[in-house]
Amino acid sequence: MRKVLVSAALLSTVLLMAGGKLAPEDIPELVPAIETPANDCTKNSVYTDEDSGLMWQDEAYTDAEDGAFKNNGNAGKAGSFQHAKNYCEGLYYAGHTDWRLPTSDELMHLHRKPGQVFINFRGSDFWTSTPAVTGKYFVVYSADAYRYERKTSESNYVRCVRCAKED
Repeated sequence: MRKVLVSAALLSTVLLMAGGKLAPEDIPELVPAIETPANDCTKNSVYTDEDSGLMWQDEAYTDAEDGAFKNNGNAGKAGSFQHAKNYCEGLYYAGHTDWRLPTSDELMHLHRKPGQVFINFRGSDFWTSTPAVTGKYFVVYSADAYRYERKTSESNYVRCVRCAKED
């Protein structure tokens, strides 16, 4: 039985490869490729809030960042409060270097807008620069736009902001 199956597979392959010549009228016309405009690239996307004049980082989150958030680690746009602060202060993104962590009021205002303003959304906690009680800082939960106290050692997402009015 095994020899029959192997022979049948070999015969099918030979027949498929043998092919033959096609007449020009049998060759389908190729469809031209659709060019994607350069401005569709979201690698360095930002959201500028006209109300506040703030520009927000809107970069895709990586698997490593999602893992850091879930496992209380540090990676890129997720980590402890000090990691988040250092990340924003050292960020060069969309041609700018003056990024910072947002205040809790700035982040709450943004998430209270109708609809979703970010292309790269996470329904989770995001660090703010607003201190809470001793040793804690506020995060804003993007799904309800309220702020909550968190220990600085906890891992949360990071979304940096800058003033866009000077642009």
